[in-house]
Formats: sequence, structure tokens, C-alpha cells
Amino acid sequence: MPLFAEIRDEILAQGPMPLARYMGLCLGHPVHGYYRTRDPLGAAGDFVTAPEISQMFGELVGIWIAATWAAMGAPADLALVELGPGRGTLMGDALRALGRAAPGFTPALHLVETSPPLRAAQAARLGAFAPTWHDSVATLPEAPSLVIANEFFDALPVRQFQRTGRGWCERLVGLSPDGTRLAFGLAAEPDPQITAPAPVGVLMSVPGAALDTIRTLARRCVARGGAVLAIDYGHVRPGFGDTLQALAGHLFVDPLAAPGEADLTTHVDFAALARAAAAEGALVHGPVDQREFLFALGLRERAERLSARANPAQAEAIAAAVARLTDPARRGMGSLFKVMATGDRALTRLAGLPPPGSGDGSAGPSPSPARPSP
Repeated sequence: MPLFAEIRDEILAQGPMPLARYMGLCLGHPVHGYYRTRDPLGAAGDFVTAPEISQMFGELVGIWIAATWAAMGAPADLALVELGPGRGTLMGDALRALGRAAPGFTPALHLVETSPPLRAAQAARLGAFAPTWHDSVATLPEAPSLVIANEFFDALPVRQFQRTGRGWCERLVGLSPDGTRLAFGLAAEPDPQITAPAPVGVLMSVPGAALDTIRTLARRCVARGGAVLAIDYGHVRPGFGDTLQALAGHLFVDPLAAPGEADLTTHVDFAALARAAAAEGALVHGPVDQREFLFALGLRERAERLSARANPAQAEAIAAAVARLTDPARRGMGSLFKVMATGDRALTRLAGLPPPGSGDGSAGPSPSPARPSP
């Protein structure tokens, strides 16, 4: 494993590394990073996402885009942005729905993507819309924007801290005594800036990269107009717990066993994202359960229209997709996944989401399965 060798050498030279550094290397190393070397989606990959389950998901996001664009006053220079667009499936379905809802309007398409294999898939699917690719949100145009982030924030690196008798000590990735494998450990001294009361032994995640990203996007929306739609698995109340997980071949695996060969994610702290966006002067709508959001946008009606034109097998598949996307069980997609929007203070109403300040009151984090599998 070439990435293990690089991580081992860095640890030997500099000491154990923060989890955020480890996640960043595993997912984004320019040569051996997980997203740099593969298309991870689908039955042949490691996980599936909602757009791969049904075209209806992307179509309803397209309806949200059309309604929000209209609420913005229908700016002709809108930048339509997707963060981590996967194969381009969601955006392709969304643009098809947008074309029906707003004929003749073709927004400038911008995709934030660092994976060469996924950029190639996006080009094949979305090439007719002449997308512009970006490595980060820093180079997005200064224009009214609608930003879609489906299962994006969960893959951004986080720092973790464990409560000890001495205080909150950062969780680090080091080497086993014989140097042949990676192992978790703790910093020798606590971080004096973290003083949250908690029982000894609990873990807390600090999503620095996610907070930096939402702050940047919120500032842009406040200054130029627009909104960010975030859809991800996570929780809406602050809490403690370890939600770091690794997926390979649709199975949970040890996150330290094969760096660069598995998808690493953590549950999204929507409460922290909301606070960060609000601090930049943005309005925050939601979060709500994915189930509530999709039904509010017309999932039942869309499924009925598709089923009316389908053969029995297709109709059964449509019903199964609706059930999967809206499963209300604690670990089902309809409940585990949350939807939040933030942006321009003029947007006091957004399709499918409650007024600012509302939420669904869901519990804090727990180590439950996240990314759905086939």
C-alpha cells in the first residue's frame, strides 16, 4: 500500500498526525487518494447515493432550483454550482426538470470536483451544458449562486478530541509498537481552548473544513444573492460520539486498515453548520428530514405520474425507490439524511423547507450506518 508507506514515513519524521490530516491524505492525496483513483459509486463501487437510486431525487432538486431562482427575482447571470457532483447524475436530472419548469433558462454550470475519474464522468453526462470545473469553492464566480451539496460535507476532514481526566486531548493517528500498522492515540497535552463539560472517554468532532466552506458560501450568498442546499446524513443537535466510518465494497471496514482504499466519512453536524452560516448574516432554513423535504416538493405526485406510464416491473421499482429514499426508520435514508438551506436574507421562504429558525429536533450523533448500500 503506497499511501500507508507515505503516512508511516511522515509519522516517523514528524510524530502522530491529527485525524484531519489523515482523512485529507486518504481521500485527496494527489496520487494515491481515494477520490483521485476511482469512481466509487454504484454496485461495482463502494456506496450509492440518492441520485443513483432514482431520477426523481435529482428532478425534485431541479424543482427546488427553479423555485428558488424565481424567488431571487430570476437573475439571468445565475451560477448553478454543485459540490462533489459524483457522476453528474443529480445535476443531469435537475437540469432536465429545470428545463421543464423554466424553459429557455440555462444557468452557468460550475462543478467543484477534484477527482479525475469523476470529472470524466461528469463531462460525459453534462458536456452539453459547458460546465466549468473548480478544485475548491475559492474560485467560484462572484455572481448570484445556487449551490447544491449532496453528500459533500460528510467527506470533509474533521479533528477529533477525547475527554480525559486532564481535559480534551486531540485524537491522533500513529503507528503500532512494531510499526506495521496504523493506530489511534491521544495528544499528550489537552487543548486549552476546548472546555465543554462531558464524561471522561467520550469523543467530539470539530468539522473545521466544513465550517470554513459554509462560511465562505454564506458570505457569497449574502453579498451576491443565492442559497446553499445541503443534503447529508447527520444530526441537528450538538452531541458527542464517534461517527468516523470507512466503507469499501458496501461494507464497513477499519478506517486505518488500508489508507486510500476506502471511503472515509463522518456524520454532519448541522447545528454547527447553521451557527456558522448565521454568523455570516445568512438565513438558515431547516434542517428537516429528507423524507419531509422530498414529500413537500412532490415526490408522491411525481412517482404517481411515472408509475402511470410504467409497466408493472417499472412501477414496482419506482415504489421501492420512494420507500428507500423516505424510509422513516432511525437508520433509514428518510430520517438519517437531513436537508438544510442557507443564504440571502431576502429568501424568507424556500420550497420544501420551513421558515428560518425551524428544525426537526432530531437527536445528536450516534455510530449508526450512514451511506446507503444496494
